[in-house]
Amino acid sequence: MKIKLLIISFVTLSLTACAQKDNSIKESAKSYSYETIVSDLQTPWGMAFLPDGSMLITEKSGKLIHFKDGEKQLINDVPEVYNRGQGGLMDVVLDPNYQKNGWIYISYSSSEGEGNGGNTAIMRAKLIDNQLTEKELLYKATPNTSKGEHFGSRIAFDNNGYLYFSAGERGERDINPQDITRDNGKIYRINTDGTIPSDNPFVNEPNAKKAIYSFGHRNPQGMILHPNTGEIWVHEHGPKGGDEINIIKKSANYGWPVVTHGLNYSGTSITSETSRPDMEDPIYYWIPSIAPSGMVYVTSDKYPYLKDNLLIGSLKFQYLELDILEGEKVIKRERLLEGIGRVRDVRQGPDGFIYVAVEGLGIVKLIASETKI
Repeated sequence: MKIKLLIISFVTLSLTACAQKDNSIKESAKSYSYETIVSDLQTPWGMAFLPDGSMLITEKSGKLIHFKDGEKQLINDVPEVYNRGQGGLMDVVLDPNYQKNGWIYISYSSSEGEGNGGNTAIMRAKLIDNQLTEKELLYKATPNTSKGEHFGSRIAFDNNGYLYFSAGERGERDINPQDITRDNGKIYRINTDGTIPSDNPFVNEPNAKKAIYSFGHRNPQGMILHPNTGEIWVHEHGPKGGDEINIIKKSANYGWPVVTHGLNYSGTSITSETSRPDMEDPIYYWIPSIAPSGMVYVTSDKYPYLKDNLLIGSLKFQYLELDILEGEKVIKRERLLEGIGRVRDVRQGPDGFIYVAVEGLGIVKLIASETKI
């Protein structure tokens, strides 16, 4: 294993409003090191920790890796993925009762069903002798499209055992996110066997997609269960500016593309509105966009400075962002591991350490130091 010491200047942003455009640097710094745990990965998208301390890692290309005793083993019978653009093999999580039932849940882009291209799918399976068995497709968004953007897709469980997952709007911003009769641009809630909870908000709406829990989303690639409040928190990519952190509420509309703090990539306006009374405001938004991916709420005592705050990966700026919280407000931002590469995921392991998935590098473990410079 390789150990690399990084001297990281933290960028501290004093926030007097929901977001600031000023990225001024304070005259303070800390040092952190990271230890490379799994090397030579191309696009590690998600990771999950098994009870024996080994790790499951998804590669966007379609490989599911079992990392155990220092060796990478490929898992067989992984579902075929529609590997295009942002699509591929994405998140992997264990059932909250994994030790009793053995279920593993995976999100991926699938070409199953009618039409060319693919769309977001959720499946579950069991792992026996490095092979997926008892595979079940739980949800498949439709229609297929050959567009390569905005598949989502993260998975999280709430305290009642419901499974939540995200599906981006697949580049169809004016069609999908505001229409509950269509998939995409949504957060979904299902039972662990793929059936629909009877109290989902749109189960009695004619023609609605019954699995929808909230709508008006663009491309959520971070999702967690807040350990203290029991709420589902997500972050999602905005266009040019306007990445957001949202707290998910039943039947709520999160506004895309009717309201946004972002612009078209050309710099032209999408809308003049940033808020509406019938739409949920984000608890935080980024200008400029950081292209967030992966998110964890730190509870570990191994990182006293990070504890009770968020860590979020930045694909665009290639660092790990610390968002310091005061209740539901982000009051300060700091950069960790600047220049490490495109951070795709971040998780807290059962050993209390923070693990970060970095494109072109692999999985690294964050090691804190109190060294001052």
